Amino acid sequence: MTTDRPTEYLISLVYELRKLPKETEWVEFKLNDAEPEDIGEYVSALANSAALCGKASAYLIWGIEDGSHDLVGTTFLPSRIKVGNEELENWLLRLLTPKIHFCFYEFGIDGVRIVLLEIGRAFRHPVQFRGQEFIRVGSYKKRLKEFAEKERALWRIFDQTPFEKLIAAGELSTEDLLKLFGLLRLFRSAKTPASRSTRWHPTIFVC
Repeated sequence: MTTDRPTEYLISLVYELRKLPKETEWVEFKLNDAEPEDIGEYVSALANSAALCGKASAYLIWGIEDGSHDLVGTTFLPSRIKVGNEELENWLLRLLTPKIHFCFYEFGIDGVRIVLLEIGRAFRHPVQFRGQEFIRVGSYKKRLKEFAEKERALWRIFDQTPFEKLIAAGELSTEDLLKLFGLLRLFRSAKTPASRSTRWHPTIFVC
């Protein structure tokens, strides 16, 4: 999923996350370990943990040493990884339920290469990968069903989240969005084209 983030913002974010005393339930540091199955499980675990911790996003970052948080760089190239004939990003999206927001960013800091995966928090119900729900326990990735207290706490958070703060629909085309708002007929009657290629993120709309 593509979302523009200025490089300056990403660099600042990495510096802030490096200040954490250690990995948390919503931040994971890696070097070059990038098995697709493992990434999918991390997306589930981090998204669910972000909701549990009250965070809007979680982060999986390659190129930072876990213990020291030193910038060492990575050889991981998510844009070039394929699982079978499918690009990594599309493969992950297909196997995640629901289709939450996530995005890979590749950039440089102090002469080393960094990859940051930004993951939106879970909403409505826990995020699954291949039908399994995961959670972070400290800095470890575990199956959610093995931790009943965390699962109950997560469902309480979903039940208490106001409807107005939930995402109604994600990754809509311009035409689909206009249909929902009943504006497509108006544009057509005015002979104003609505681009089919533009993607809209629902959280930018305030009613």
